[in-house]
Amino acid sequence: MTFELPPLPYALDALAPLMSEETLSYHYGKHLQAYVAGVNRLVANTPFAAMTLEKIICTSDGALFNNAAQVFNHTFFFETLRPAPNAIGTELRRTIERDFGSAEAFKAQWLQAATNLFGSGWTWLVQEADGRLAIRNYADADNPLRENVTPLLTADVWEHAYYIDYRNRRTDYLEALWQLTDWGIVEALRIKFAAA
Repeated sequence: MTFELPPLPYALDALAPLMSEETLSYHYGKHLQAYVAGVNRLVANTPFAAMTLEKIICTSDGALFNNAAQVFNHTFFFETLRPAPNAIGTELRRTIERDFGSAEAFKAQWLQAATNLFGSGWTWLVQEADGRLAIRNYADADNPLRENVTPLLTADVWEHAYYIDYRNRRTDYLEALWQLTDWGIVEALRIKFAAA
């Protein structure tokens, strides 16, 4: 299986001014492309070559895991962004209120977790096996796929995700990212996996 750079669901300049075309050109066009190339190079002539990306993540380690997980993480990240803000839907809001107390409390916890993640990594909203939502931080390339949880939303807090636009102001970047989140996709993922 050969992995390819997944197409963005919007133009490179569509998220500006909250996320610039320059940032997307580097983050998507260079960083993600390098991870895709890395996976293809590392799986060549190995049993991993016939596996899905998710299977590779769950069964590999070292450089192959890092590259495969970063392809998954970045693809998930880019696919849950949208140029025009949309509101959290009714059903998702009810679930958030059940598990975090309120949408405002969820946002505050989300921003705090992502701001306080030391170094590079990812903050994820996940749905646990019992259906409850939780916020989890993962260092470096790690992600929820090796655990019995369903990923719903992620924030990339590697510096390359925000340094062009926000320099060292991670919280400002996260506030902007909140405005770019496609809550419809988050809800669709929650419903899909709740029914599985």
